[in-house]
Order: sequence, then structure tokens, then C-alpha cells
Amino acid sequence: MSRLRRGWVGLLLSLIWGSAALAAPEPIPRSGPITVARIHGSINPASSDYLQSAIRESAELGAAILILELDTPGGLVASTKDIIQAMLASQVPIAVYVSPQGAWAGSAGTFITLAANVAAMAPGSSIGAAHPVGIGGSSPAPSGKDGQAVDHGSRKAENLLAAFIESIAAKRKRNVEWAEKAVRESVAVTAEEARELNVIDVVVPTRTALIHWLDGRVIELDDGPVRLDLKGSGVREIAMPLSTRILNVIVDPNIAVMLLLAGLLGLYVEFNHPGMILPGAVGAICLILGLISMQILPFSWVGVLLMAVGVGFFVAEVFVTSYGLLFASGVICLLIGGSMLFDRPDLSDLNVSFWPVLVPAVGGFALFGGLVIFLVGRTLGRAQQSGTAELIGMVGTATTALDPAGTVFIRGEYWTAEAETPVAARERVEAVGVEGLRLKVRPVGRSDTRD
Repeated sequence: MSRLRRGWVGLLLSLIWGSAALAAPEPIPRSGPITVARIHGSINPASSDYLQSAIRESAELGAAILILELDTPGGLVASTKDIIQAMLASQVPIAVYVSPQGAWAGSAGTFITLAANVAAMAPGSSIGAAHPVGIGGSSPAPSGKDGQAVDHGSRKAENLLAAFIESIAAKRKRNVEWAEKAVRESVAVTAEEARELNVIDVVVPTRTALIHWLDGRVIELDDGPVRLDLKGSGVREIAMPLSTRILNVIVDPNIAVMLLLAGLLGLYVEFNHPGMILPGAVGAICLILGLISMQILPFSWVGVLLMAVGVGFFVAEVFVTSYGLLFASGVICLLIGGSMLFDRPDLSDLNVSFWPVLVPAVGGFALFGGLVIFLVGRTLGRAQQSGTAELIGMVGTATTALDPAGTVFIRGEYWTAEAETPVAARERVEAVGVEGLRLKVRPVGRSDTRD
């Protein structure tokens, strides 16, 4: 009886395994060129458009797989969301390779890496720290626990991003628990630790090693599994267009704040020394580029206001004797305003690097601004050296006879002049007054000869 029972159990198991084998579709071989895209820098609209374009181009080429080489500290939430949507909808398998060695997949890069069909990292690279630190937008309210205050705007955004990354990790069958901690606790791990935790699939030192590892692998797509056949596949790199590269550079908050400071400094010098042209032209170009970046990056109006007040203090220092108080106040406003300019972690995890970038940039602005203030201050303390009042007392030559009116040559210019006594042509004259555009002159070296 027991032998018969075991026979029925064996038959039942055989039927189950056979049904599973019939239900599981056979992987379809997938071959073609290997396309490669690179994002080294922040995640922003420029890099988002570039990657979406690379996915479309890979599909048009019939690529076997798209390899995204990634090195980013983070970026804009909206751009990250656009990239994730494009990756999840892609009909071309995507492998994200965090490289070179020492690269980051920080914050937004964590989301992108987890969303890939294949997640790979180079030795010495790291991933994680995706917590939206310092999110503003609402006033703190008591939490009811230990009397601590809770920023409900922060909690709302944190929960939203945590759910987002959990859904991505679950879809790609990665470590959902770790993904949640990356957002809620800002945990970060090395490449080797990420492999052990099932955050990524493989740690490889080079792109060539990654391609070798990928060959023959089965990848699950929405249309069913495919088996990569990469033997003899050529590598085609998809370059970022020049216009996109320029935009990708200027939307870096560090570059943007330097452009704004350079623009303000150039216009400040031009306004204080009209006619120099070059500082004003360069300043205008820098300011325009800075304003373009501010149209893309989420900025804080408080930071903008503080920077404007800082420049106002520099201008006021020229006209008010404050013994450097206004100048120091301007420097402080620029430092505080610059550090707050892109402080919008509800929309981005990018900010201006305070010591490496902001302090030297403001220091340079203060140095040149102080020099301008010094030179302008010396100029204001001198007697007037321009305009018609400067002509009084100058000596020139009568180019025609003056009886009483004629023409004289003074200070490199020809002037209509009038003399109280007749003056012969080529005789030396001295300017004694100005009436509109007519000079009053008198002969030099002789007394009044009127009858």
C-alpha cells in the first residue's frame, strides 16, 4: 500500500514538473550590436533626454543590449522618474555598469541601477544614500512620540520615494528591504557588499569583462525571456550631442553659481567703469548661462534674494563710508545665499559644494569687487577730470582769428570760442569759462589790449 502511495506521489510530482516546464517559455536568442551610453555627472533633464534617446537608438539598431556606464552623485527627482519609466518600458535589455573603479551610484543613481535588467559595478565603487535629506515645504508638527516634531512634507516625500524604489526592486527581483533602507536610512554599500545583498548581479573590473559575463545570460523582458548571444557583437558608443553636453555642464549647481557670480562681477565692473566693454560682455554671457541653468534646476528665491542683497551691499560700499561693514555684509550674504540657492531637496539632492566651490568663488568676487571699490573710491575723492568743467584753465591754440568769435583747439578737440579781446590765428589762448558748447577764452602772455 505504501509502495502504491509513493508511486502516486511520484506521478503527481512528475506531472507538476512537466506542467511547469511546459508553462515556462523557452528563451529567445538575442543578438546584435552592443550599444554603450555614459552618464558621468548629475541626473538632470539633459542626461535624461540623452539616455531616452540612447534607448530609442538602440531599439532602432536592433541592439542586443544597451550598457549604461554610470557615475553620479544624484540629481533631480523628475529627471530620475523619466529615466526609470523609459528603462522599464524599454524593449532593449539594459545593463547599468557603475564604473570606473571608485564611481558612485548615489541617490538617483541607486534608483537607476536597481531599475536595470542587469546591475553591475566595478570594484571600489559604491551605491546607496538615497534619502531625501532636509525636505522642506511644511511646518513641523508634534509627532506625539517623545514630543519630537515631524516635518510632514519630509515624511510624505520619503514615503513616496521609498514606495517607488521598493516597486523597482521587486520588479527586478532585487533586495527590497535594502532598497527601502537606502531611502529611509540613507544606507550605502560597496560593490562587493551590494553583490552579497542581492542589490546587484555582478562585480566586474572592465566593460569587456561585463560583456563576457553577459554572453549566454537569460534576461527577463516584458515580452518574455531572451538569451544574449554576444559572440562577435560589435560595440557602438552613443555620444551625447554637443548642445546636450553644454546643457549638462551648466545645470551642475556648482557651475551655475560660478556663472552667476562671474556674470554679476562682470556687470558690476562695467557699471563702475563704463566703456570697458569686455567685462560687461563676458558678464552678460555668464549671467545668461546662469539664468538658463536656473530655469532647469529647482532654486530657492530666498537664496536669490540674499545674493542680490549681497551685491547691493558691494555697490553701497562705494558711496557710503562704512569702514568695510557693508563689504563684509555683502560677502556673508553671498555665502549664505549661494549655499541656499539650490537647496530644494524635495525636488533634487544636488547642492552647491560650500568649501571646494562656493567659498573660493565668493572670495574671488570679493577680491575683484574690493579692488573696484578701492579704485572708484579714489576717483570720487579727486577733483573732476572729465566733462566741460575740466576745460577751465586749459591752454590751447586759436585756429582762426577771434574777433570776437572763432575756433580754438584745446584738449585734442576743436571748439567754437569767443574772446573778450581780439585774438590772432595761431595765438595761445586759455579757457576761462564754458557756456553750452561755446568756450570763453582769453589770450595768454599779454594784457588786455582793448581800446
